[in-house]
Amino acid sequence: MDWGTLVATVSGGFIAISGTVLADHLRQRHEKSRGAADRRRAVYIEFISAVGDCHARLRQIAQDQDPSTDPDRAARAALGEAAVHEVRERFFIDASADVAGAGQAMFAQLRAVQRVVGTGAGHTSAAFHDAYHPYLDRVWTYRVAVRRELEDRTFSPESFGWDDWDGRDRCPICRHGLTAGA
Repeated sequence: MDWGTLVATVSGGFIAISGTVLADHLRQRHEKSRGAADRRRAVYIEFISAVGDCHARLRQIAQDQDPSTDPDRAARAALGEAAVHEVRERFFIDASADVAGAGQAMFAQLRAVQRVVGTGAGHTSAAFHDAYHPYLDRVWTYRVAVRRELEDRTFSPESFGWDDWDGRDRCPICRHGLTAGA
């Protein structure tokens, strides 16, 4: 028996199998990584969408000033109707530390808007704008954090021709003076 042929055959088979196993392992690791990134992207979008829905409802309550509606009850209901708490729990499971921090800051400022609207403050009041503009700043800070993580790209207010993320420089109500309590 020729040992050289046997050793060469076994070695070649081992190398071929090892290469296949390694390639399969690397492919699975890449797919898992891509799956996690896709899952994070989806929950990041779902979270900001729920927060945006709640924000839109809060603005509507502040604009309508319906005397037959309890503004505190309506403002609290807006958070539940938008399912912000449920989405926030999924968000915290998948979010990186940086994005989770930015998301929590955005949520906290949304709650500040909710509390102000709950007092009956109108959308042209100083109280509303004192909560609203920091909320806008947190929304953009969240967007920047998500873009930095998912795409390794970011932008600044100057990208849009703005001075700041909070929008005070673009707000017609802030530029022309706020009403006292409306």
